[in-house]
Amino acid sequence: MGRSLRSPLAWLLAAGLVLSTGCGGARPQVVPGENPEISTAPRGLAESLGASFDAYRSPGLEQRQFDPAHYWRTLLAVVDGAPDRFRVAPIGTSVEGRPLRRIDFGRGDTTVMLWSQMHGNESTASRALVDVLRFLLENRRHPMVRRIERQLAVTMVPVVNPDGAVRFVRQNALGIDLNRDARRLATPEARALKAVRDDIDADWGFNLHDQNVRTRLGSTGRDVRIALLAPPPGPGEVTEVNRAARRMCSLLASALEPIVDDQVARYDESFNPRAFGDSMARWGTSVVLIESGGELGDPHKEMLRRANYVALLVALDAIASGSWSNVSPQRYLDLPLNTAWVYDLIVRGASIVLPGREPVRADFAINYADTLSKAGGTIVEVGDLEEAKALETIDAAGLFFLPAAASLSQEGGPHLRIGDPADGLLARDVQGTEVEWRFGNELATGYH
Repeated sequence: MGRSLRSPLAWLLAAGLVLSTGCGGARPQVVPGENPEISTAPRGLAESLGASFDAYRSPGLEQRQFDPAHYWRTLLAVVDGAPDRFRVAPIGTSVEGRPLRRIDFGRGDTTVMLWSQMHGNESTASRALVDVLRFLLENRRHPMVRRIERQLAVTMVPVVNPDGAVRFVRQNALGIDLNRDARRLATPEARALKAVRDDIDADWGFNLHDQNVRTRLGSTGRDVRIALLAPPPGPGEVTEVNRAARRMCSLLASALEPIVDDQVARYDESFNPRAFGDSMARWGTSVVLIESGGELGDPHKEMLRRANYVALLVALDAIASGSWSNVSPQRYLDLPLNTAWVYDLIVRGASIVLPGREPVRADFAINYADTLSKAGGTIVEVGDLEEAKALETIDAAGLFFLPAAASLSQEGGPHLRIGDPADGLLARDVQGTEVEWRFGNELATGYH
């Protein structure tokens, strides 16, 4: 399949790439040049790589939710093109028997492990890993790729939780959060991940997740696009392993600015003995947690897929070149923290109409099962929400909210209860004949 030719000329010149103009879909190819380096500075490298993303974005992974079998068909079609460079091996199966695999690349002494989608509904990095593989495949002679391949031994473990991915839920088929199973290793998925880490004795680890899009950037009230963490190896501990991860987080925070601006946060460095990132740091791996946030205008997180693609390639090159060691950790330590969630939607000033009762003026808040698709809305608070914050707000002053009869709790008579589905109408009259907004399944495609 041909790929997009939208890569800017600046990228092509900086990277030393030319495009074939033959029929059947053009592909970038590396050609020798006097200065084929992309860039030496992390920010310049990130800008060049960001411009290249459209050329290496793997088709067929446009949706956040996908079948793991389809994912692996897509990935294997990439790496099958170079069996001498990419080695794919089984590492076990999930609770329901779905395959778990590792992909190895490079022949260096420094071991790097990247794993994604421990939570089945956190797929942004899984898709970006395929894009990274395409870049590595198709720029074999590029100095940056040569450096990575010569200096590093990279192991990727994508879609660690395929059973959760099928259902697009956080937990595995046993209902266990795999990122809380590093201590007991009760699940086959966790045991497989731990075995890979021990097999390669990972020097570096990249723990790739998506975080709740309701999280805010410090006290700004703005979206968090990327959140970083250098997890500590124990409560209050700072070791050389942890310091290295902090330096890498600083490097990534700077490198990602061309894509995510200043909307980068960090987690507080509290220690969780059940979590894999914290545990791997205790086992001697410099771990960097990368969490992709989200924005309402980007329901499938394509901008953050680009950010992951850039971040991972920048990080691999920084490890291969050793440039991470020259970066101060202060940029990371100065990042604003992730702060409390906000609601998905607040409806202010409506009068709630229940069967047989007088309308009562009250605000109400709605959260969705999936915030970005606005699907599966439930009512999570009712009352005076004057100071409450939300991603979106509807000014419903003078309107009436008529909950759908089928959505109301019925024990002791129809009544509105926290957790009830957010189905119903906002109308100009108590009979609901002049409808302004419709809530329910329609939320998945917008308001009506």
